[in-house]
Amino acid sequence: MKKYIIMALVASAGLALTGCNDFLDDNRFPLTEIVNTPEYWSNPSNAQLQVDRFTDELSQGYGTDQNGWFYFKTLNDDQVGSSFANWDYPTIPSTATSDWTFRVVRGTNYVIEGVESSSLSASEKANFIGIARMVRGYTYYNLVRKYGDVTWVDHVVDVAETDVLESPRTSRDVVMDNVLADLQYAVQNISADDSKTTWSKDYARAILSEVALYEGTFCRYRTQADNGYAPDEERAKKYLAISAEASEYLLGKYGFCDDYQSIYNSTWTGDPNAGITALSTNPELIVGRRYDQINGRNGIIAYTCSSTTTRGLSLDGFNAFLFKDGKPRALTSLDNSLVGEPTTFEGQPALSIQKLLDVREARLSIITDPYVYYKGMEWSRAGAGGMTSSSGFGVAKFDNIKFPVNQRNQTGQNYTSCPLYWTSYIACNYAEAKAELGQFGQAEFNKSIKKLYERAGLGEIITGPEYLANLNDPDNNMGVSSLLWEVRRVRRCELMFDNWIRYWDLVRWHQLELLDSQKHPDVLRGAYVANAPVACTDMDAQGYVRPYSNLNRVYAPKYYLYPIPSNQLNLNENLGQNPNW
Repeated sequence: MKKYIIMALVASAGLALTGCNDFLDDNRFPLTEIVNTPEYWSNPSNAQLQVDRFTDELSQGYGTDQNGWFYFKTLNDDQVGSSFANWDYPTIPSTATSDWTFRVVRGTNYVIEGVESSSLSASEKANFIGIARMVRGYTYYNLVRKYGDVTWVDHVVDVAETDVLESPRTSRDVVMDNVLADLQYAVQNISADDSKTTWSKDYARAILSEVALYEGTFCRYRTQADNGYAPDEERAKKYLAISAEASEYLLGKYGFCDDYQSIYNSTWTGDPNAGITALSTNPELIVGRRYDQINGRNGIIAYTCSSTTTRGLSLDGFNAFLFKDGKPRALTSLDNSLVGEPTTFEGQPALSIQKLLDVREARLSIITDPYVYYKGMEWSRAGAGGMTSSSGFGVAKFDNIKFPVNQRNQTGQNYTSCPLYWTSYIACNYAEAKAELGQFGQAEFNKSIKKLYERAGLGEIITGPEYLANLNDPDNNMGVSSLLWEVRRVRRCELMFDNWIRYWDLVRWHQLELLDSQKHPDVLRGAYVANAPVACTDMDAQGYVRPYSNLNRVYAPKYYLYPIPSNQLNLNENLGQNPNW
């Protein structure tokens, strides 16, 4: 056990929820009692201040800082990193990492106990406790999907509770049942029904939609050997039904943007003259993170149109998009070539892929650019010069060319709002949950992904689930039905680059092997450039952009769970290590 004490400080504004990054330090010592009193918590403003401190905790999981929330880890098959994207932990870390932290759990438990001790009204107590339990539930969800079994703590741990501090980890199924209880309590007890920028029942419902879908599919596809737990069909069905119910409620309340890019281009105040929607009036946003020119900016646009090398679209991701005849690349009757046309752009050598985009569904032309660019052959999007991409394929969907150039190409000068949960994301959750339950008929299609196909220009072709069920793409490598494969495809394409969603999709589907670049080389490949007017130094033997061509990401079953840091096992030998590590 550790012999030193790390005291948490108290600022005059309230409790500072900071500390070290391991279970023992996060839970062993109490905060000072200067303000942690019933009198303090009986002031609604104080309680509100403390729950509002968690706002960043829920959005930081999406990378929502000044560097831009798009700029997430490239450990997926949709993006090629500007540096080699290997597994997060190829070896066991010696010390606790930022992923292994119970700081927020301890903070939420302080709020819950403090509010319970207060003289606030019953409804006020329930609201603040609901917010704290929502944050606690989401925090544990992130811990479980990374580490599996983790120690469940529902109170502020006292220094004398060695039975807790030195206990074995709690079964991940038990923890997730507690997460479910936390989120359901939040849905029932948070005061506000909806709010696009702060705590609400709908925020909790959106989290529930995500978490329950994860748990339902994870429990269906997991294996004893790789995950430490065998499949559990009854558990899967229970959680899938919960996800579908939460999703259906939200789909009945929120709308869709007329065009795909508008999801990502809202600002706090909007600009009607420039055609920019205000966050508060964006029909697709359920909840988002506010940015503006005074209270905080980000770098989301700059990282897609400045001199910083963009983490570009992978060839595997490019090939996921359907053609305008509603068919995948293996079945289309349209030109499925990957070869662009050498040309010039603003007097400089360029490689156009416009003809490749012209035969694909509409989202791809919004997600990436009509020209290939890389080191040695740069390109400019709407005045932002000197752009390069690690894969040759750019990332255009987050840019907003209605902004002045100096507010687009400078990190920390962008202020588009960050969608945390939005209608098309929930529509994908609903469609998948219903398809997994065998309940995805025409009515379910109509209220969910029909709008996504229509917005992608495929609405007249893909008219219902029967079309998807009969498509039978020969590239289906997940061992699932054609219907489920296509539901997963529309999800991948709709949410391309968003919030590290794709990685966790592969985990819960038990498809992490698809990230192995030796077996699936297109996950680390980009555009075809053998005929480009300027030679690409990162070109592989097949003519595609392939940075770090001497490196491969090799899959092993142990990567389904992160390893427990070795110093944590030294502190508490009862934790035990995860499978295969």
